[in-house]
Amino acid sequence: MTLSNRLPILLATLGSAGLLGGAFAFQHIGGLAPCQLCLWQRWPHAAAILIGVVVLATGWRGLAWAGALAALATAGIGVFHVGVEQLWWEGLATCTAGSISGISTADLLDPTKDVAQVVRCGDIAWSMLGVSMAGWNAILSLVLAGLWVTAARKG
Repeated sequence: MTLSNRLPILLATLGSAGLLGGAFAFQHIGGLAPCQLCLWQRWPHAAAILIGVVVLATGWRGLAWAGALAALATAGIGVFHVGVEQLWWEGLATCTAGSISGISTADLLDPTKDVAQVVRCGDIAWSMLGVSMAGWNAILSLVLAGLWVTAARKG
């Protein structure tokens, strides 16, 4: 496989690694706990990284289509997440804070008990230029999908 064929795959793989690394940095360094949709957006990036490593190691360019599907999957989840944030549609039941009924006052006041609130998918924890993390993931993942398609079509 020539360098011109490898470059889009390498860029797409590094792009997913960068986005996934950024998500973990926001979580573990920035203290922004992910919601359920945030977590779902991470898995296709992990798959794209694995696909990219396999393609670069073996030269099986046909797998680039699988990389494109992974990038499109995370972009689709990102678009759905933006819709939830913007109240265009309802989110998942697991993305809303539930009732605290059934939890005793003693448990609520006990720091050794884990009664953390569910992170709501509709809350925008961080944004840049008016675009949320989910929005940036969708935009950048579409760019990565384009790189994967470019690589697949060269094969």
